Amino acid sequence: MSVRDMVEKDYYAALGVPKDASAADIKKAYRRLALELHPDKNPGDPKAEARFKEVSEAYDVLSDESRRREYDEARALFAAGGVPGGQAGGYGFQPGGFGPGGPGYHGGSTAFNLDDLLGGAGAGTAPGGLGGLFDNLFQRSPGGRGPRRGADITAEVTISFEKALSGLEATVRLPGAATCLTCGGNGARPGTTPRTCTTCRGLGVVSRSQGGFALSEPCRDCLGKGTVIDSPCPDCRGSGRREREQRIRIPPGVADGQRLRVRGRGSPGERGGQAGDLEVTVHVLAHPVFDREGQNLTIVLPVTFVEAALGASVKVPTIDGAPLTVKIPPGTSSGRRLRVRSRGVPRSGGGHGDLIVTVDVTVPKPTDLSAKARTALQEFAHAHPEDPRTTLMEQMEGRS
Repeated sequence: MSVRDMVEKDYYAALGVPKDASAADIKKAYRRLALELHPDKNPGDPKAEARFKEVSEAYDVLSDESRRREYDEARALFAAGGVPGGQAGGYGFQPGGFGPGGPGYHGGSTAFNLDDLLGGAGAGTAPGGLGGLFDNLFQRSPGGRGPRRGADITAEVTISFEKALSGLEATVRLPGAATCLTCGGNGARPGTTPRTCTTCRGLGVVSRSQGGFALSEPCRDCLGKGTVIDSPCPDCRGSGRREREQRIRIPPGVADGQRLRVRGRGSPGERGGQAGDLEVTVHVLAHPVFDREGQNLTIVLPVTFVEAALGASVKVPTIDGAPLTVKIPPGTSSGRRLRVRSRGVPRSGGGHGDLIVTVDVTVPKPTDLSAKARTALQEFAHAHPEDPRTTLMEQMEGRS
């Protein structure tokens, strides 16, 4: 994250959260926007892709406590006048020089060149400026600019119910963090090059006078980049970056919403620092037959009235092979749960959970009953007279 990014980009606005948002609120906002803007859901939509990258960049900074603190301090410093102890509005950022008589001088205010303040964005700029100030302010070790750990990267992957149980090697698409190989990262179609923005003369900022002050803001024509691409690269659509893909191992038994952390697979570190981590949220699609309760698989098994009354051996489908046979005890009521050991979800430490079979006694529709079946039921009612509501009535009479 460059100092210019700190000054010009409002990452809170990109995620639609207030500046005092909690880490949980930031993650919630990012997940909602990432799902909405993901390229898989918006194929061929450059605006959605650009917005997706903006949201990902904002989350990379705000989700890291250290980087967020640096970002907040940098913006607060510039808002207070550009230098420690400065007064708000006391300095105007003006490209083109500073001091009386210079092209950036406006009345009695002192207008500074933004690139000078940032420590020299162009060749030949003298060292120092606020770029050096920030280097000193945020240095990682007493001896100077030490190693810095790379940022963590978050991604999501969707897999089937079966694959969640068996495990697999999955391809995870990461937010745009790699240089486009087609254009070499400049965003222009091969054979062309970006041109210097004529509005800001390549500075990325434009200035306007207001009440004796020189105020600077990002150039709207080049969006603060200083260059304009007339013929965008067909592969990255002018962004200069492309999505990366990584293969990761998803272990057997992963649950819906579970987050997997892969060490050292995030953004590269700076100045010899270690790489960040890759955190992948796994989404598991629903299954039409099976469900899951922790490490147990569940299934609802329809049985007939006769099977429930007399008992029976019936076949039950399994998630990973041939059906198995379960025994329905005589007199089984609807809703009873039967347990089949070790036929459930794989456990991380070895073994499996159980398969829970819930009995659902079905009642035939009147239109499905033949005359012979109807007669048989009537004969059964006469042969086995009972009133299952007797106890219910007695309990109510006892309370009156």
